[in-house]
Amino acid sequence: MIVTRWLAGIVAGVSVLLSATDACAQQADRYLVVRCGTLLDVPGKPAKRNVTLVARNGAVESILPGLGAKATIPAGATSEELDLSGQFVLPGLIDCHVHLAMEFTPDMRLRMLAENEIDAAFRSVTHAKKNLLAGFTTVRDLGAGGDVVIKLRDAVNRGDVIGPRIIAAGKAISVTGGHADPTNGVRSDVFGLAGVDEGVADGVDECRKAVRNQIKLGADCIKLTATGGVLSVSSAGLAKHFFDDELGAIVDTAHAMGRKAAAHAHGVDGINAALRAGVDSIEHGTYLDDESVRLFKERGAYLVPTLLAGETVSANAKIPGYYMKVVADKASIVGPRMLEMFRKARTGGVKIAFGTDTGVSPHGENAREFLLMVKGGMTPEEAIVSATITASELCGVSTLVGTLEPGKRADLISVKGDPLSDVSRLEHVISIIKDGEVVRGAGVE
Repeated sequence: MIVTRWLAGIVAGVSVLLSATDACAQQADRYLVVRCGTLLDVPGKPAKRNVTLVARNGAVESILPGLGAKATIPAGATSEELDLSGQFVLPGLIDCHVHLAMEFTPDMRLRMLAENEIDAAFRSVTHAKKNLLAGFTTVRDLGAGGDVVIKLRDAVNRGDVIGPRIIAAGKAISVTGGHADPTNGVRSDVFGLAGVDEGVADGVDECRKAVRNQIKLGADCIKLTATGGVLSVSSAGLAKHFFDDELGAIVDTAHAMGRKAAAHAHGVDGINAALRAGVDSIEHGTYLDDESVRLFKERGAYLVPTLLAGETVSANAKIPGYYMKVVADKASIVGPRMLEMFRKARTGGVKIAFGTDTGVSPHGENAREFLLMVKGGMTPEEAIVSATITASELCGVSTLVGTLEPGKRADLISVKGDPLSDVSRLEHVISIIKDGEVVRGAGVE
């Protein structure tokens, strides 16, 4: 009887502790109240004036009329208020094409020989923070050595480092001697030849294995180099590299394992072959033609134009010694063509998702892409939609981000002035909130 009473007492005590724990958990709700002078909660629709956005535990809970609206915050909850009454607030921006582990400089090839993945990891932390502080709360990284960016993504998700939400492709898939072969331009007797573990694949079986290997390492999507590229030290041109059966093997394997496939492609033969193979996006798309436009629309694929990369390499190619000759020659040809490509795609009704190829250009300057898109024929509103709603759809995160509708993550930024009239305002972000946490508040640099 005594033992029974003792056990009953223990059970009762545990029940009290569990109840207290539950109560504490309920009291731990975290609120953010943002007073918005102008709020573009759904890009493409009219902005709201003088409203209050309420976020709970990192997600948008409600949007209330009036700057003085009273948010209902339970007793015991923590709350923070941010006054953006004199600013324009919009969803956090999304860049569908960055390279967080690199930033091109004239000495980059020398650094690649002297440094290792640990160096790249430290650089990637700095680059990630620069992207976030530029207003890009979500980025898709399309290629890094090893699993550096995959581990960076995990560190950001754990809260170990400050950075944007990352969708990581891991290592890009390339043919031997192709754009993403890391041994291009170096001595094979010293560095050997790259294989499947480095993303270099020839033939259907190796292509399938290379995709599966990246997914095993944790890749969220798959990047393939369907054609030659500008910055690779290779004279293999900008045309198609993979055979059709290899492209099909890569895309089908990625899709079978629940991953989207993004194809780097400049030459029209590679663009169209990749679209026929079923890729989800074409990165760059420099020499697309009428057939490309038809295929984009037929297959529902997206174009990620990376106009900033084109402008950057074109300018750098004019600096003596900045690039090796084989690179400078390609950069001088490709860069000036990209605006023409963009106009053709937009006029033809291709879905365009914002992407910069940042890493080719300096990290933190991503928003320069907006002015180039407007120069190419988009309205500021269209450019903003491409960097929010359309980008979220391509990245597969439209249920989380892209708009500030209730239930979605509280990722938002603010600027002075009206970016719908002057899109360059987005180059000067004032406040940044990610997951309901204030990364940078109004007036605080």
